[in-house]
Amino acid sequence: MQRLETRLDGLVHLAPTVHGDERGFFVETFRADTARSYGIPTDFVQDNHSRSRQGTLRGIHFQTHPGQGKLVRVARGEVFDVVVDLRRGSETFGEWEGVRLTDTGGELLWIPVGFGHGFLVLSETADFVYKCTNYYDPATEAGIRFDDPAVGIEWPSGVELLYSERDATAPLLSDVAETLPFTV
Repeated sequence: MQRLETRLDGLVHLAPTVHGDERGFFVETFRADTARSYGIPTDFVQDNHSRSRQGTLRGIHFQTHPGQGKLVRVARGEVFDVVVDLRRGSETFGEWEGVRLTDTGGELLWIPVGFGHGFLVLSETADFVYKCTNYYDPATEAGIRFDDPAVGIEWPSGVELLYSERDATAPLLSDVAETLPFTV
């Protein structure tokens, strides 16, 4: 796997080798020794899979205590994946980074604890799969607005956005910044 450049410290963006021919392709999506060599933990406790239609925007979500690291990829389709630094004291606190993840490229993104996460489906349908370092706990579920002007995420245009009421009414980062449990 080749490591791709990221701007936010802690993120790891990987592009695996895709072996393909006229029949299709094969890609190795997880290998513990490779993950460890890039500083990605391998003690995942939960795998998740979501399917969404074009224009679906999910996020920006995170778990507070104890947090949840995620290794994400797209099994079908294409998404614009976004990560927001929520670590108080970080030089990049409140800044975001976006990458395109596709089924044909097999790209993976490691999102450590302390980052908010969301994605926008660009293809007709997308299957989004991810490994988590901690179990989902609805009591620690949190989020910030995907359209917070202070964060300024530049979502791709030309797609009608579909989002939940929860995501539309999530607090602004400035409303929760002092209570975030993540520090550098």
